[in-house]
Amino acid sequence: MSTPPTHWTSRFLLAFALLGTLLHGVPAPGSEPVDFAKDVVPLLQKHCLACHNDQVRDGDFSLSRPSDLVDLGYVDTTDPDSSHLLELVTPIDGTAEMPKDGAPLSSGERAVLRSWIAAGAEWDASIRLEPAVAADLDWWSLRPIASPGIPSPGISANGAEHPVDSFLDRQLRQQGLIANAQAEPRVLIRRLTYDLTGLPPTPDQWKQFRRESRQDFDTAWRRLVDRLLATPAFGEKWGQHWLDVARYAETHGYDKDKPRPNAWPYRDYVIDSLNTDKPYAQFVREQVAGDALPNTAPQAIAALGFLAAGPWDFIGHQEVGEGKLDGRIAKHLDRDEMISAVFNVFQSTTIQCAQCHHHKFDPIRMQDYYRLHAVFAAVDRADRVYRGVSRQQRQEQAALESQINRLEQRQRAIADPIDRQIADQTSQIDHRIAELKEVFGATQQPQFGYHSQISQTAAAPKWVQIDLGQARNVREIRLVPAFDPFGGIGAGFGFPVRYRVQASNDAEFGDSVRTLVDATDRDQPNPLTRPVHVVNDGSPFRFVRVTATKLRERTDDYIFALGEIEVIGDDGSNLASRRNVTAKDSIESGPRWGRDNLVDGIFYRELTDDRAMAELRELQRQRVAIESDLRSPEVIEQLESIRAEIRDLRKQLQAFPPGDVVYAVATQFEPSGAFVPTEGAPREIHLLHRGDLRSPGDLMTPGAPPLWNTANERFFDSQDWQERDARKRLADYLVQKDNPLVWRSITNRLWQWTFGQPLVATPNDFGRGGERPTHPELLDYLSARLRDDPNQSLKSIVRLLVTSRAYRRSSEHQPASAAIDQQNTLLWRANRRRLTAEEFRDSLLAISGALDRRRGGPSFRDFVIEKPEHSPHYEYHLHDPRDPKSYRRTVYRFVVRSQPQPMLTTLDCADPSISVPRRDESTTALQALTTWNHRFVATMAERFAEHLRRTAPDSAADQVNLACRLAWGFPPDPMQRDVLLHHLQAYGLASFSRVLFNTNDFVFVD
Repeated sequence: MSTPPTHWTSRFLLAFALLGTLLHGVPAPGSEPVDFAKDVVPLLQKHCLACHNDQVRDGDFSLSRPSDLVDLGYVDTTDPDSSHLLELVTPIDGTAEMPKDGAPLSSGERAVLRSWIAAGAEWDASIRLEPAVAADLDWWSLRPIASPGIPSPGISANGAEHPVDSFLDRQLRQQGLIANAQAEPRVLIRRLTYDLTGLPPTPDQWKQFRRESRQDFDTAWRRLVDRLLATPAFGEKWGQHWLDVARYAETHGYDKDKPRPNAWPYRDYVIDSLNTDKPYAQFVREQVAGDALPNTAPQAIAALGFLAAGPWDFIGHQEVGEGKLDGRIAKHLDRDEMISAVFNVFQSTTIQCAQCHHHKFDPIRMQDYYRLHAVFAAVDRADRVYRGVSRQQRQEQAALESQINRLEQRQRAIADPIDRQIADQTSQIDHRIAELKEVFGATQQPQFGYHSQISQTAAAPKWVQIDLGQARNVREIRLVPAFDPFGGIGAGFGFPVRYRVQASNDAEFGDSVRTLVDATDRDQPNPLTRPVHVVNDGSPFRFVRVTATKLRERTDDYIFALGEIEVIGDDGSNLASRRNVTAKDSIESGPRWGRDNLVDGIFYRELTDDRAMAELRELQRQRVAIESDLRSPEVIEQLESIRAEIRDLRKQLQAFPPGDVVYAVATQFEPSGAFVPTEGAPREIHLLHRGDLRSPGDLMTPGAPPLWNTANERFFDSQDWQERDARKRLADYLVQKDNPLVWRSITNRLWQWTFGQPLVATPNDFGRGGERPTHPELLDYLSARLRDDPNQSLKSIVRLLVTSRAYRRSSEHQPASAAIDQQNTLLWRANRRRLTAEEFRDSLLAISGALDRRRGGPSFRDFVIEKPEHSPHYEYHLHDPRDPKSYRRTVYRFVVRSQPQPMLTTLDCADPSISVPRRDESTTALQALTTWNHRFVATMAERFAEHLRRTAPDSAADQVNLACRLAWGFPPDPMQRDVLLHHLQAYGLASFSRVLFNTNDFVFVD
């Protein structure tokens, strides 16, 4: 809810509004003429319009409405120096009152305002003011991609013949840097194999490369590159890069974080697309509009898992629904997540910043943002069939569904008017029936019960006790919490924070006391409406007592309350019913609160009036009679005939093969709770003032930001458009040849995934809030090369990068070069890196001989799910690390949002709840403890030890040599061999293996 502006805010807004009024006056003598468009407009754009425009009206004011405040007198054209406007922008004691957030006006700018006021403060109505940044396309990432010529190698030690080296070497020369020499072959093969496949090189790979490189190293290197690019492991490694950015996981996130068992086909789509080297434009188009493309392939529908990959609010969509504000907010945030993903990932653009106001830094207006909402206005995230059903079967299914829809419409046309008549004639009857049912205790939620006297401290002792009349065999005691609707107090009112439940045959509880539950050592959660069950072994007793040792706080005091105590005997009956209740104290407040309410069998009061029962039966008879009168036999027969037809058609639908299912965006799916499909009908999208759903503005149609081409602004000229067409238009927009963002974005990512650091340090933000490229001409050269390649091959760019001399440099530190370029921005050396979390795990599996190379399909689970029906708990400590079903590559792991895998998280695995363009690489003590002590590491050490025993059974020295070749890719030097051999002989193979897993030569890639 808006609040009245403070006095100074009001003055500021009124003053700046008056800048836009059409005032006429006499110019001050000697004043210089001011051009409104040339002098005043830029000033207002710079200082005012970011907060005062059509969409952002701070203080409910916009400079687009200059006539709103004509007569308020904030500008005095006859005496400009007395204008309150100038007072607001003129510093007093060094500080100006306005602009509130931003640099103050210079003396020259204030002089322009004064001259403009003196000249009459005339406003050219033909000029529409917008924030300067919203119209400024002059930024490096928005300019057309240049096609720079490859620099001449010039004078360099080695001569640069490779285009990548030509660009890099030029800057090295300019900075006086000398590039490192080529790394050793054993270092290079390990670097390349990990970078392209995420796995260590095998001894056979190393032998083949060494044999080929003796003849011609460059040729051998290119052959190795081609072999690695052709292996399925390439897509698995680089697919993980993409999934990091795409915020992929297999649970919803948010409060309940339920599983998505059908998310994995999107993961497989990404891996397969990279392995088959799918043209990049096609890769983009399928992930935005795969179901709208000509001759849609099954995998193109699986690609739509990209839009659904992020978090999803189960409660907001399925339990609340669009009928309530919270449900509409959930839908709005869902679309925002899709929009952000598309533009952050494909365009490196922070579109989401335009939700509440025009983008502060980039030329993106609120209209642009909400037009994108319209693009996704009809889709939701749900399971949908993508493969296994033929085109003919899909057509037949669609025909059956159409028949069912027509029959259901006919059924509603007949039944709805009758149902409304019945509701009108039975409303009072239904109301009275509900009252009588409540009287007879039909409600399931307890409302009232026992309530102690109020205490001022939580430690005040309270107890309540039930006398069963004689010693009885007891199976269970149920403590039912109170539920008080008065004042919204709600469930669990007064349930003790700490308590004990005791039984005895002594009313004073002096002798033979048995404690059934002792919950006095720690605070207990509020059970809300759930009864607390206390199990007894069946032994008899007469008295049961509940003692509260710590009371629950009310507002400023403490009380003890319970709704009901049930004592269940061997036969299942409630032995406490109508029994005598005593307590240390009780408020005994009318029918709502009293000791006897604990054992009355209902939760308010019980009436057994025969007349009330007779009234209930008569009302029920009357209701049946009304329904019979309004639903004639002919109508009943007609409705039953329609229902029979619908049942038959549904059976025919069920006879079709179900097909493979993917969790993706969909317009048709099985309704669940409040979550129902749109059937392709777009929701209305309005431009929202300050991003508030309660302040809708203009109705929006699909479109996209005119970042490089104003023709993109609107996709359709009217409201008559199809949902799929809107997403297809967006996909076309993204992959246009003249779109400079999409090609620069993916090229920057390819560079980062190859060299370890991007050319633009902010891969998801190429706007003014991000960084500029370190090598802009090189970025454009590679971007143009990818864009203009007929195959738009990502592998071709990767091949180009890894065959450069820059990629093959050693990572050796050179003090002289580091003094000039400490961060290695200019790539005078290779970047040494630690194995990623996935690489570490996969490498342990690979070298121990345990790795399961099966590809694709449902993900393995390295956890046990508990309480899956409500809010699942993903318990990793219950998983057996010896289970071979979990020995697949880590990319095939079931990824959980709320409870990430502990070992992988410690090793800087990506957070799947957000787009992660660059992973952290931290160094912590916990990482060392994890790589030494984790159960999985210990299990793999045992497997590796057994593998060494089988392969080299006769010699400990041979075992050391083989282990190092497998783990490091090369044999140990003499000193390393002696140290490792001593450890193996002293502590055994398993301990030796764990040591090897923690050596720098294993954990780091040089």
